[in-house]
Amino acid sequence: MTPLKIEYRPVGELKPRAGNPRTHSKKQLEQIAASIDRFGFTNPILIDGDDGIIAGHGRVVAAKMIGLTEVPTVRFADMSEAEVRAYVIADNRLAELAGWDDDLLAVEFRYLDELDLDFDLSVTGFELPEIEILIGDDAARNESECDPADQVVEPDEGPPVTRPGDVWAMGEHRLICGDALDKDTYRRLLGDEKAQTVFTDPPYNVPINGHVTGKGAVQHREFMMASGEMSREGFTAFLTRVLANLASFSADGSMHFICMDWRHMGELMMAG
Repeated sequence: MTPLKIEYRPVGELKPRAGNPRTHSKKQLEQIAASIDRFGFTNPILIDGDDGIIAGHGRVVAAKMIGLTEVPTVRFADMSEAEVRAYVIADNRLAELAGWDDDLLAVEFRYLDELDLDFDLSVTGFELPEIEILIGDDAARNESECDPADQVVEPDEGPPVTRPGDVWAMGEHRLICGDALDKDTYRRLLGDEKAQTVFTDPPYNVPINGHVTGKGAVQHREFMMASGEMSREGFTAFLTRVLANLASFSADGSMHFICMDWRHMGELMMAG
């Protein structure tokens, strides 16, 4: 392998590759320019024997945006046209295949956020709202790990105590074991009261068994209904019946938060 040699070349003499399949939005170019302006030009441009750009088109445009006249380059004059074409794709695609460990990323951003920095964290390429969410989620995880009230209590062995129709009183709260399709469930729970807010996470009509989330396997068994067995029309009717019950037992002006996966937003909107 030939040792690499850095050569500074005038930006204006570097020629963009006409067939470059990679595209850059204006916003992304501004982010690249901000990164170069802050950290310097740490990643050289790869060029062929005729000063044609093999990799680094976005960095060249960003360099021009901040007024750089020269950029570091590494020349690969011995690459064949086929090798250049394959490398252009590989250089971009291989970077896309990498992922992020959100937990470790949040730790890094929390560390930076606590410092008195003289630059904006968006120079990393992440938007500030994304960074705030990562830091907030990390703080919430740390808090929940330390709070005994958030620890899951394992159920006692033996037959279940609760039966359908049971209402449990817990201070100011009431909990019912019942069917959301049955109006009597709401009557037993609420009496003459009307709900001011509703938050519900109905089944999504997709199989649960064997499903894996981003954090590992799901923690419950299949739902009794709407676990993938319903047609589009049947699931819409199922949701319509539930939403009608919620509306009937809620006050005017109440807020309803209904969870649903993207595959079945159409059925939920129809039911609504």
